Amino acid sequence: MTEFVQENRRVPVDRSEGFGERLLGQLLDRAHEMPPQLIAPLVAEEVRIIGGRNVSIFLQDYAQLMLVPLPGRGLRVGDPLPFESRAGEAFLHATAVEHPQADGIRMFLPLLDGSDEVGVMALTLDSVDDDDRRLLRRLAGLVADMLVTKGGYTDQFFQARRREPMSVAAEIQWSLLPPLSMKTPQVAVAGIMEPAYDVAGDSLDYALNDDILHLAVIDAMGHGLNAAVLATVAVGAYRHARRADVGLAELYEFMDAAIDEQFGPDHFVTAQMMRMDIGTGHLQWVNAGHPAPLLIRGHRVIQPLDSPGTLPVGFGGDTPQVSTRKLRRGDRVLFYTDGVVEEHKTGGEQFGEERLIDTIERVGPTSGNVQEMVRSLSHTLMRERGGTTTDDASLFLVEWRGGTADHLAKPEI
Repeated sequence: MTEFVQENRRVPVDRSEGFGERLLGQLLDRAHEMPPQLIAPLVAEEVRIIGGRNVSIFLQDYAQLMLVPLPGRGLRVGDPLPFESRAGEAFLHATAVEHPQADGIRMFLPLLDGSDEVGVMALTLDSVDDDDRRLLRRLAGLVADMLVTKGGYTDQFFQARRREPMSVAAEIQWSLLPPLSMKTPQVAVAGIMEPAYDVAGDSLDYALNDDILHLAVIDAMGHGLNAAVLATVAVGAYRHARRADVGLAELYEFMDAAIDEQFGPDHFVTAQMMRMDIGTGHLQWVNAGHPAPLLIRGHRVIQPLDSPGTLPVGFGGDTPQVSTRKLRRGDRVLFYTDGVVEEHKTGGEQFGEERLIDTIERVGPTSGNVQEMVRSLSHTLMRERGGTTTDDASLFLVEWRGGTADHLAKPEI
């Protein structure tokens, strides 16, 4: 039992497990038919019941530079917060952060929808014990689920994440994307796309089906809306073939035929399609016109994963070349589009693979999980390119952890 001050008197607050279950159940029941704009007031109301106050919800912006506050009645809305903050620490490490203040304990709780990091919820309590921590962790999980579910019915959450105007082409691309991070005991993935508000031809997609992680990184020719339309068809064809459970060779052939039939031989996309057995670390891939992915081990780039070339998707009729590699536990594989290494100032030399490798080996030791590394790498590369991105530049990092699904952590009691 915890107390909080209300009108100069201490009021006991029940945060026991039984009370917590009832509270979360009532919140879930009320949220089912609640319109999206009332989710924030509902969360603030539930926090007040347990003695909390000054509730804020922060979402990651599209460029992965800041945590931006979600507006809403009952929420405290301040300035965007950098990742070098306590809210950023909670977000990056997916763990609660407690900060003592003069008026109580400021709590920063990661909002996790499964393993996708949605944002951070912040609130203040007079004091914190283990009952509080357990209840707030579960409340944060429920809030994350509600934000993701209700986000399908409103533009408000998308608007909150925007810090710049977005092009129509970028709007299309973002609508296609899966969550840009996923973590399981056996594998973790994270991606980032630049320029976030004007990306056009780059896209990616992945799915974890039983023990197989499927991944495609796509770069459609051209710029603007035409490139976005071409990438949309490529991703749609990839998903269709992947869901038919065909092998990599057949998947490439289906995508190739779809692009060729729809657009003719003058349009194409470069692509990498990958399959990884997350139980064994067996990696297969087809490289259709992309830079070779980089194998990272112990923060060092061991080698590019060179492979026989396959024509870009849409040229029509090529025989796909499937390459294989057995990974070690802890290995990371970085996939990237050519905009990362081909950027250059007028009359200057391209950024190049060698400088990319040097940057990876400098950033890696200071980064933790794959999401933190891919974000730090992208932002560092942007600075080293002089802040310019004339072409799409996307990164996607995969870490194989090994083990089996039986190693899932037991629920906390």
